Amino acid sequence: MSVPLDSLAYPLAVFLDLPFREGYVSSIIYVSLYVSGIAVGLSTLFSIPVALTMGFTDFPGKRILKSVINTGMGFPSVVVGLLVLFAVSNQGPLGTFDLIFTREAMIISQFALATPPITAISLAAVTGVDDDVRDAAHVLGGTSLDVALVVVKEARYGIATAILAGFGRAISEVGSVLIVGGNITTSGGISKTRTLTTAIQLEARQGRYETAMLLGAVLLVLVLAVNAVVVQLGDSRVMS
Repeated sequence: MSVPLDSLAYPLAVFLDLPFREGYVSSIIYVSLYVSGIAVGLSTLFSIPVALTMGFTDFPGKRILKSVINTGMGFPSVVVGLLVLFAVSNQGPLGTFDLIFTREAMIISQFALATPPITAISLAAVTGVDDDVRDAAHVLGGTSLDVALVVVKEARYGIATAILAGFGRAISEVGSVLIVGGNITTSGGISKTRTLTTAIQLEARQGRYETAMLLGAVLLVLVLAVNAVVVQLGDSRVMS
């Protein structure tokens, strides 16, 4: 299935005489956005409730859990890839689902990488809300749910920044997705599990620097777009 990005990538490839087929670049971009988007979406659904629970309640082991989350932000991606590869292999707990070298395995890997930063930054945003806001909500007769909603509203820019930071880490990841995805394309050159980062690594290793630079430019544009959104959110917060 062709996507509209071909209309930009392929004419550029012809103009520069780059050695790849029509659909190659667009399929890689699609796989990258598909895998990262789903992984970050699932991570958000998991991370935000965890951050809110930790921000509003005290429970045994809270400090340990917070330390684990902070440690996870710097956890080596190749180790995450190895753990996921074992989990989806025939000997692993998910072996019956035949997930090895699939997009689903890549999503699991990126979920594990995106969850710590989304959780940690969201938690910092929630706990950073002024206590006066919570007290005012209580004084006005708000329930615990009402107070939580008010705090989330105040912390929404920080939470949005957390989600974008998680997406930035996911889409720029190379080690773990290379291990669990296998960097596979079809015989026609269409990506099955090849992402922008793994394609850049492969093209550069094989000496096709023009293709690698084009893919690098696409990845750079995506990362800059994410950073621009983060900056815009920060400016909006300051002005509001």
